[in-house]
Amino acid sequence: MSKKVVINKRLKCLSREELEQLSKTELMDKVVQLEAYNFQLKNLLQKKLTESDRNTGEYSMLFGGVEDGQVSSTSGAGQVAEKTTSKRDKQRKFDWASAHKRHVLLKVTYFGWDYQGFACQEDSNDTIEANLFRALIRTCLIESRATSNYHRCGRTDKEVSAFCQVISIDLRSKYAPDVQLQPESLAAEIDYCTLLNRVLPKDIQCVSWMPLRSPAYSARFDCISRTYRYYFPKGDLDVEAMRSACQLLISHSDFRNFCKMDVHNGVTNYMRNLQSARIMQCEHQQQTDSSYDMYYLEIQANAFLWHQIRCIMAVLLLVGQRKEKPSIITDLLDVEKNPCKPQYTPAIGLPLNLFQCDFRSNTTRRTAAPEELDEAMEISADNDVNTALESDLTDWIHSEENLQKLIENVQCEWTQYSVKCSMIRNVLQNLEQLLKSKFDVEPLCGQVFRLQDAVKPRCYQPLLQRKRCESLENRIEHFVKKQRLVVKPDLVDITEQCKGDK
Repeated sequence: MSKKVVINKRLKCLSREELEQLSKTELMDKVVQLEAYNFQLKNLLQKKLTESDRNTGEYSMLFGGVEDGQVSSTSGAGQVAEKTTSKRDKQRKFDWASAHKRHVLLKVTYFGWDYQGFACQEDSNDTIEANLFRALIRTCLIESRATSNYHRCGRTDKEVSAFCQVISIDLRSKYAPDVQLQPESLAAEIDYCTLLNRVLPKDIQCVSWMPLRSPAYSARFDCISRTYRYYFPKGDLDVEAMRSACQLLISHSDFRNFCKMDVHNGVTNYMRNLQSARIMQCEHQQQTDSSYDMYYLEIQANAFLWHQIRCIMAVLLLVGQRKEKPSIITDLLDVEKNPCKPQYTPAIGLPLNLFQCDFRSNTTRRTAAPEELDEAMEISADNDVNTALESDLTDWIHSEENLQKLIENVQCEWTQYSVKCSMIRNVLQNLEQLLKSKFDVEPLCGQVFRLQDAVKPRCYQPLLQRKRCESLENRIEHFVKKQRLVVKPDLVDITEQCKGDK
């Protein structure tokens, strides 16, 4: 009988009645567990706090052990904090009970090289999502993340950028749900993008928004394909060999050898539908056949695994350097022949960009969590028969003022980095001419070494001859023993077994 592997979801908090049912030993175990977790969180916070953070009343209250010399400054900071809090309390709070909401898609662009990834993290506020929610709450477009019916299209890693990150969320609206989609309401609606961009960092900006007809529509679950681009210099790469390898990637296959396994989070299915993969030269460049020409890998799939594109790019770079043949792609996709991934380092994340997302016309999610829905769901249900053939999507709404400002911001970024690039390029030209004139030696084409985040070996070892990582089955067994995962019988097999018993 086949098995299904799921995360062992332990209850994070118990009610008073449930706690009373626990034995003394179970209660002591829970106290020890909570104290260990609390100690771990304190250590993480202390590593992230700055000196100014340490001189506050909150710091002494949480961590204690404040030195005598810091007491006066701490108490002063505490008084300032109390005054600020009292002033904030006197301000009129926003009345969310009488506010209307509408469900929308928001398209966000950002340069991620100075951030710790997109998704919020417990030990860092320096993420795209954290900045985005601070702006949403500050502008009173949402009350809280928990009540915003929020989903993200993609979760980009540290340093990864996005031209087309899309989120679905409920935002405050001027109009009642029954008139929100009327042209005059859309024309006079809150300018969400302009409002958010005033408080967002310049390298995180909203491009446009789209009103949705269904409050259950999800940027995550209703996205049918995601397209990424990975930019790289030509260097001494054999681009044609890399293009041949790309064609072997296009398949519905098990990509466990092209990713970082996330078994402890319940990811045990590594089948993905890779729809296209191609290598193109950047549009703004003329064909010069120079080692400084810029190219990009454009890759499209229904969804991606953790570090999947970076692992694919790492293997393609080895193919381009003629260290591996294009057929290595086929070998690594054959998980029966190669069930264990060879040890290699993924390419760096900085050149990666979430370039485009495609969505289905109508959501497949018929319901959402009760706390995520408002009166719009009731109206949607009433009109379900009339709008059955109508797409949940509408048109993207842009603001001329916002786009002009956004272009100006990106032009400033382009100017800064183009000046740096030109200066570095001139230095390289002088050094290369000096090497050739003094020693009659052609310079090396080492532009791609920086993309391979690993020590350059003296003697290259082919991928299939390297040490292997643990197999998927061994990792599942390991986390089952750790009680992180639970193996359950497949419901389909149970049904068939019951039929057989009858």
